[in-house]
Amino acid sequence: MKNWSRLMIAGVVLAASGAANAQVSSTVTATSDYDYRGITQTGLDPALQVSLDYAFGESGFAIGAWGSNVDFGPGTDSDLELDLYLSYTKELENGFNWNIGYVQYTYPSSDDKIEYGEYSFGLGFNNFSAKLWWSPDFLNTGDSAMYTEVNYSQPLPAEFALNFHVGRSSGPYWGPEDYTDWSVGVSKTWSHFDFALRYVDGSDLKSANDLPGDYNTSDSKVIFSVSTSFPWGE
Repeated sequence: MKNWSRLMIAGVVLAASGAANAQVSSTVTATSDYDYRGITQTGLDPALQVSLDYAFGESGFAIGAWGSNVDFGPGTDSDLELDLYLSYTKELENGFNWNIGYVQYTYPSSDDKIEYGEYSFGLGFNNFSAKLWWSPDFLNTGDSAMYTEVNYSQPLPAEFALNFHVGRSSGPYWGPEDYTDWSVGVSKTWSHFDFALRYVDGSDLKSANDLPGDYNTSDSKVIFSVSTSFPWGE
């Protein structure tokens, strides 16, 4: 997986340095909690997240990098997550699309040794999407894991939307503790900013709740976020 990381880092750097502005985009998000499939990655504390993406014209290929602060609690030294990814999306007629991708999760300057890779395949139709994620070595444990998710967004007047999500984590890594997470929320676009408020819950994942305080908890939560993407359009 290390070779994947080096190649993707090089690709992101080269793309960012030599791309036309129309093909480079970045999103900055401030959120009250970094939620990953129903599990907090910041001990229910706020997170600042930034992405840099490069799309290869209309080919459907894209590469990018995404970063966020993290806090996994006592006994760990990870404080930054940096994800490197590549994807291909094919738009079909009548609102259908499909996509494939790969993500390498890294934690720079950390000795936790939890870096891993994950493949994905997704289908979309208008405001509906479904995606399957698979990691052959989840969290660098030697066990594979799978995540299946379904999402739906219902547009509302005045640039509001209702958003629904349900996901299922399964596979050898989780063993008998397969669990489900879900969320429902509302979002609003105003000028160059997107605001979102959502309620996140799911089945109780005991192994994720065995740390002191709120670290790694899968308990229910309400998350508020605001984001903006560059370059700003008219």
